[in-house]
This record gives sequence, structure tokens and C-alpha cells, in this order.
Amino acid sequence: MFMVHTGLTMRLIWKSVDKMRCLRKRHMFQFLGVFITFLLFFNLYMDDGYVLEAKKRQLGESVMHPINSDRYVHTFTDLSNISGTINVTYRYLAGFPLPRKKFLTIGLSSVKRKKGNYLLDTIKSIFDQSSYEELKELVVVVHLADFDLVWCENLVQEIIRKFAHHVIAGRLLVIQAPEEYYPSLDGLKRNYNDPEDRVRFRSKQNVDYAFLLNFCTNLSHFYMMLEDDVRCSKNFLTSLKKVITSREGSYWVMLEFSKLGYIGKLYQSRDLPRLAHFLLMFYQEMPCDWLLIHFRGLLAQKDAIRFKPSLFQHTGYYSSYRGAENKLKDDDFEEDSVDIPDNPPATLYTNINVFENYDAAKAYSSITDEYFWGKPPCTGDFFVIIFHRSTKISRIKIVTGTEDRQTDVLHHGALEVGQKFMETKQGRQCTSYITLGEFKGGSIEVNNVDHKIGFDIECVRIVVSAGQKEWIIIRTISLWTTQYITPLKK
Repeated sequence: MFMVHTGLTMRLIWKSVDKMRCLRKRHMFQFLGVFITFLLFFNLYMDDGYVLEAKKRQLGESVMHPINSDRYVHTFTDLSNISGTINVTYRYLAGFPLPRKKFLTIGLSSVKRKKGNYLLDTIKSIFDQSSYEELKELVVVVHLADFDLVWCENLVQEIIRKFAHHVIAGRLLVIQAPEEYYPSLDGLKRNYNDPEDRVRFRSKQNVDYAFLLNFCTNLSHFYMMLEDDVRCSKNFLTSLKKVITSREGSYWVMLEFSKLGYIGKLYQSRDLPRLAHFLLMFYQEMPCDWLLIHFRGLLAQKDAIRFKPSLFQHTGYYSSYRGAENKLKDDDFEEDSVDIPDNPPATLYTNINVFENYDAAKAYSSITDEYFWGKPPCTGDFFVIIFHRSTKISRIKIVTGTEDRQTDVLHHGALEVGQKFMETKQGRQCTSYITLGEFKGGSIEVNNVDHKIGFDIECVRIVVSAGQKEWIIIRTISLWTTQYITPLKK
């Protein structure tokens, strides 16, 4: 079996190195090639906890499969089941999915552009901006959705040459949905007075995405859609996990980590079949990013849930439609988004009179433009965060007021941390608190909290030290833990 592994991998390795001119050294290089192959597969074994089975992996075949091959895989169930997957068979152009579910699938759909090609740079950014531990939790699926098979085959060869290790490790798959599965792209509705070629382009794009979503349904617990011309922030997966953990117990359909197009949109994998069906049903009606708004609305998420800073930036200069210039940039993007708080799962409540729907939980959220807003507080009023489980906190930062309401700050207040839960008529509370510091200028930041106290924290409390005439806005409550809290598996 090891020799079969070697035969498969050597073809990839020898394609990515220069031809050897010295015949006397050939045996030495062959030995090194076998040794490198052994290390690659040993690394795969260690990463995923099992040895790939020959029957499942068909190791006698190449990792890259000819595009004009009849080798189809992934047959799905009846289209009539709206919650089930779509009856499509896909060509594997590079790589195979691993049987173990990952945490996150990143989906990319790409077609030939008249000007520029950014796909390879996008794939490189995904892998380069991920740590070794993060790479073990994600898989990237590229759907080459162009019907020019020569272009596809050349691009697959480039992908294999540049990312052979990731293909072998099961972290990168390249697929294609055959043209015969596409609906008619002629005689489409001319909604919004779009030109005929524009309607054809955006309608096909909807189908491209639908087939990609359909393929990725069972690969992971969560799914992130990117476009093929983006740059990622450093350790974006860790940032995503922090947000997902902080949303534990709350309902959501789509979380947004970029304000542009179909970039940085996160879904739970269980919703992918319905989204794929939805895009197919209305493929000729409107662009995909408009359809997404209707989809989340139909599933009862009324408002967008977008986080700052953005984790993905649009980099393409030329659009895939007609090669037109597209200089859109996300000004909320930060390449080194290392300061995103952990904000472990918690229940929040206050006895301050809340204004309209600016409730306490919104101060604990990193969602854009969400905050707590209350009427003038009195001496002794409080705002409490009660964790679902005791937590080691390293840093706390709280900011009150906003740029356009700079007087709505907490003028006099203290920050406390507590322990020893007790059930009361008002709910769960801590019975013992110590003070960490006083608010100054409407904000407070305390570092090395875990070194200053001798217990795991169960509650964080803001106490009003003196009443005020002004209303109060708590814009952000940011907490950092000493160790990452793993989200519950779905």
C-alpha cells in the first residue's frame, strides 16, 4: 500500500521540481523523493488520526483527474426534497474529501476572466494566513464553473503544482458540475432592464453557487463563501470561532464578515441544501447577493448580522463580468485582526431603564452599530454579565458613548468581577464581588485580570457610583480569555 501512495505522490512532486541533469545523482534524488513522500503521508496520518484506506481513496489513480473523464462522483437525492441535496454528479478535478467532518468549509467559484486571474492568490492567502492548527480544521473547495475545459485543465495543473501538499492532505478540492446539469441560460427574464449578457452572467453565477453549496453540505459544520479575488486577515478562522462561540444559543442564518458582495458570508452547513435550492429556483430573477437577503429573511433573520473588523478584502481590479474595472474595497478590513475579543457565552441583564430595543445583549456583541442605550441611571444601578460557565479572563475593556452622542457616557462607575453563583428571584447572580477599577472618561480597560484575582470569574458587573442626568450608551464590552473556549459541535 505504501508503494501505491508513493506512486501517486511522486508524480506530483516530480512535476514541481526542475529536471535533474546529473544522472549520477538520480538514485539519491529518488531516495529523497520517497523520504519526502513518507513524511507527507505521515503528517497526514498525524493530522487526521487515521491512515487513508485504499478502497476509499483509489490510490492507484492520479490526484488530478482529466476534465474530459467520465469519472463522476457524489450522486445526490431527489430534487423534490427541498431540505435534501440536489441530484448532481460532480467531476473531481483535484483531491478527494476526507471522511471526517471539518469545522469550516471555504467555498470559491471561479470562471475565466477577460482580464486578470486572482484565484491562485486567493487560495494562497487562505493557507498563508492560517496557522498549522487552523489548517487542520478547514477544507477549501474550488468550483471551476467555466465551460472552457482547456482553461480549466490548465488552471488545475497550476493549482496542483502550487498547492500539492494541501491537495494530498485533503485540505483542497477542485470540482466541476458538468454543463448538462445547468438549466437553460437563453431567453431569460430581463429584470431591472439589465442587458441580455448581464442577465445570463448573473443567472449562471447563481447556479454556479448553488452547485458549490450543494457539494459542500456534508464536509463541515460551518460554511464560508468567498469570491475568487480576496485577501484574508491573519488567523481569520480563530476570529470566526470566537464570534460563533459568542453567538452560542442565539438564532442566526447568515453572519457577515465583509460588507461587499458574496464575500465573507458564514452559514451553518445544515442550511446549505435549502440555500442551494433557493438559488436554483430564482436563478434568473436577481443577483445572488440580493437573493441572500431574501433567503435569510424567509428563515426569520430580519436584519443583517455583520461584524467588524472585516476579515476579508476584495482585491480584484477587473470584474469577471466583461472584464470591467471594479475598485471596490472594504474600509472595515484589518489584515491583523488579532484584537478581536472572545466574549464567552453569557446572560446579560440590567436594572437601568432600556430605551426601545437597545437591550443589554447588544453591548456584548461585535455586530456593527449595535449597543446598549438606557435612560439616566441612578446611584447603585447595575449592568451584569453572567457567564454560562466560570472563565479565566485576562483582559476587560468597556467603552461608553458614541461619536455622535459623546455625552451619553457613564460619568461615575466601577467595574467588578464576581464568583459563587446563587439562584434568586431576579435570576442567577454572584454573591461575592471585588472591584477592579473606576471608569475614567466613560471607559475602562484592565489587563492581566487573571493575575490580579485568585478565582475563575463567573460574573462581570458595572455599578453606577453616582446618578446622572444624561442617558447612557454602553457601546462595547470586550473580554479576552486566557485560553480559547471550544464551541460546542453541532
